[in-house]
Amino acid sequence: MGSGHAHSFFVHAHSPLHRLPPECKLLASLLFVLAVVFTPREAFWAFGLYALAILALTRVARVPVGFLLKRLVIEVPFLAFAVMMPFLGQGERVAVLGLSLSTEGLWAAWNIVAKGTLGLGASIVLGATTQIPEILVGMEKLRAPKAFTSIAGFMIRYLEVIVSDMQRMKVARESRCYNPRWFWQARAVATSAGALFIRSYERGERVYLAMISRGYDGIMPTLGTRAASRSEWVACLALPAGAALVAAFAWARPL
Repeated sequence: MGSGHAHSFFVHAHSPLHRLPPECKLLASLLFVLAVVFTPREAFWAFGLYALAILALTRVARVPVGFLLKRLVIEVPFLAFAVMMPFLGQGERVAVLGLSLSTEGLWAAWNIVAKGTLGLGASIVLGATTQIPEILVGMEKLRAPKAFTSIAGFMIRYLEVIVSDMQRMKVARESRCYNPRWFWQARAVATSAGALFIRSYERGERVYLAMISRGYDGIMPTLGTRAASRSEWVACLALPAGAALVAAFAWARPL
């Protein structure tokens, strides 16, 4: 997929998780999240084991716990709905700190918060140990559509270019003593967005024509990749296999 810039979620380290093939880590993360999703919400002990597993992975990957916690803040806006569910839920109610809360709403809020946090934690560990070009290569090896991975690769590669264009346009407006901040000044922002779209579209056309002239046939070449060994697959799938066993046991004995 070519080279790319390291994203903000990646942690430069030399750990066993960093050295594992990306397709193994992708499949293991997906299966782990599915095991978490299918775990009954009443099995508190199961979610505790999942959290300990994620913390153990951060330790093996040499990812600071503070790094993980800072990235988990991204889910706070999405949890606002979960916080309101105990107040808006129907059915039996219970008094908590003087507030009348719905029992079913409390269970639903816990279910969303626990599973969402664990799923995001697994994704953060994946991103901290795998760079974006490697993730795209791993998706291709897992038989993801070529068109999807190619478009995603170009989008990520040129995102910084588009952001730089936006910054330059902002500086140009401010250098001319015009910094729109109010609703009635939205015309300037809309004009800048339209100009940025046209500029990006024209750049895309030029890049595509340049690639066609160099023999591009719709598939980006992958360099320096290797097939995952059996031991690497076993090492990666051990975590989701254990999570699946925990989920199965939780259904048998949820409490």
